[in-house]
Amino acid sequence: MQENNQEPGQYLPGALRAQRAARGWSLDKAAEETGVSKAMLGQIERGESSPTIATLWKIASGFHTSLSSFLEPLPAPIGEEAVFRNADALRYQPGPDGMLVAPLFPHDSLFGFEFFELTLLPGYERQSEAHENGVTETVVVLRGAMEVLVDGQWKGLNVGDAVRFHADRPHGYRNLHAEPAVFHNLIHYRTPS
Repeated sequence: MQENNQEPGQYLPGALRAQRAARGWSLDKAAEETGVSKAMLGQIERGESSPTIATLWKIASGFHTSLSSFLEPLPAPIGEEAVFRNADALRYQPGPDGMLVAPLFPHDSLFGFEFFELTLLPGYERQSEAHENGVTETVVVLRGAMEVLVDGQWKGLNVGDAVRFHADRPHGYRNLHAEPAVFHNLIHYRTPS
């Protein structure tokens, strides 16, 4: 079984520094590109702040990369042996957000997608800005009930319901119920031509 030797959330500071270094960006340039303040980016890089999922998405979008590239290193490539992952071992709560995240399979350009198990705690609502052009999301509800904001309307989803939508437009997730809602989210990135 593929294991991550770091505690959940401990990968982010180094990943952010590496993304900046690869582009030769200062903190000022990163703040300009992401819309996240220089002070916040510096706190994240020093491990002094744990950003919400919404902030992580802004950072990923500004760097034109996947969300999971800031959450965890890629698992070993598929070789002769299968790659096994466990949501319970990967799940954590970024920042003070009401969403729990388990990056089951971080983005791999070979496949063009990242695959999460997400949990919306009761009362959680997040409206997301548009992702990169061509990004789609596929949501499948595993437990509880939730709503997705697609094309400007909230649509209810129950256990077993699924939806695929263009995530390069504003969209959102909410749980108005008393129990957590758990779902799989496959985020597919358009392959450059």
